[in-house]
Amino acid sequence: MDTKVFVNRTLNLRKIRYLGFDMDHTLVRYDSRAFELKVHEIVLKKLTARGYPEAVLSLPFDYDLAIRGLVIDKLKGNLLKISRHGGIRAAFHGVKPLEFSLQRKTYSSTYIDLRDQRYSSIDTAFSISLANLFMQLVHFKDSSSQLVLPDYATMFGDIMNSVDAAHRDGSIKNEVRRDLASYVIKDESVVRGLERFRLHDKKLFVLTNSDFHYTKLLLDYAINPFLKEHKHWSELFEFVIVSAQKPRFFMDDQKFLLVNPENGTMTNVDGVIQPGIYQGGCAKLFTDTLDAEGDDILYIGDHIYGDILRLKKDCNWRTAMVVEDLAEEIRKYKEVAPIQKQINAMMLAKQPLEDENVKLVSERIETGTTLHEARIHELQRLTSELDKQISDLIRAHQNHFNKYWGEVMRAGNEESYFANQTERFACIYMAKLADLLECSPRTYFRAPRRPMAHEIQAGQASMTLDA
Repeated sequence: MDTKVFVNRTLNLRKIRYLGFDMDHTLVRYDSRAFELKVHEIVLKKLTARGYPEAVLSLPFDYDLAIRGLVIDKLKGNLLKISRHGGIRAAFHGVKPLEFSLQRKTYSSTYIDLRDQRYSSIDTAFSISLANLFMQLVHFKDSSSQLVLPDYATMFGDIMNSVDAAHRDGSIKNEVRRDLASYVIKDESVVRGLERFRLHDKKLFVLTNSDFHYTKLLLDYAINPFLKEHKHWSELFEFVIVSAQKPRFFMDDQKFLLVNPENGTMTNVDGVIQPGIYQGGCAKLFTDTLDAEGDDILYIGDHIYGDILRLKKDCNWRTAMVVEDLAEEIRKYKEVAPIQKQINAMMLAKQPLEDENVKLVSERIETGTTLHEARIHELQRLTSELDKQISDLIRAHQNHFNKYWGEVMRAGNEESYFANQTERFACIYMAKLADLLECSPRTYFRAPRRPMAHEIQAGQASMTLDA
């Protein structure tokens, strides 16, 4: 059976007492393309209400125009794909690729410091429409001499504020309410898995930034129909915490409010909390209530910053990351495996030619000999031919992935910044929650040994000697 849960740090589920779940895009799955299309439409209307020209309403939605892990340069109107070290590996200005020479001129340093406020990361599926709109409006501004739009940074702020307003004022949630089947994916296997984990004496809780009424709507729709051992989702989850204001929940000292499930009214709570439905609160008081250490709790979410990074840094809970993009990416990896095999073979064939060329050119420089000129030219010709073939194969490989940005988890030959964040802060990760819940609640996830460059070389040398 194919591995569906990927391990960064060893995790023994048998020792986990509490499993917590973010709701949106984790416990409850969305049809991301349909959802982000609706967000795109709503936000464009809000922008026209802010004074943007009616012509922007005709901007088409292209879901593939942006992927998770990109970085927006608010000042320059650029989107960047960066490596784990912050190196720029691809760049767009608006919807057009940024030529390398212009990229190098624009960024005197090729490394991006994300602590700089001019940059904003696309960390979650909910940010795809934001990045899409920014790229389109930058292009719209640059290509229209008749219409006046604000500078790039102001446009970004207007888009961000409009997206936030659409989530806050019910514009988006009301659309979901009207047609749940078009936006929410029911998954019976998730409910089966949750009930199985309960049989193994695992306590479950929900921790979400969504408000009570929206949370109830989605859990009624996605969880209740499939319950067999419980009558209602409130019996399945020991605690449900709504409007949690993550990542503040993990850092600040906020009080809990007890929610009346009948009407959503709230009352103040002093001291520890009992099982039930709450609003707000903080991780410290919650952990004290559970009488649990960080290693006793596994929290699963989809937002690297809101769910995973701050939690790992401030609370030391164990973490699991849902990376929706993985399912498609893994399928593509299988498609391109023959191409990757050819690339690897050609790279191996090229290495001895490069090594011999370096040796002969070094000898020419150091001794003044010209005895090897014909061989040097031949080596350079052979290397160039291989380079062309490898370049053609790399393009064929890339064409299987996102046509604008390529792989989500790779930036050229390196891991992408998003992949690096996932590796650093998520103990395990998977494409969807059901992949984890298919595993036994007693599974021991062992992290593979990751060889360093010198260990790989030593291993190759050892294998050669043994042979």
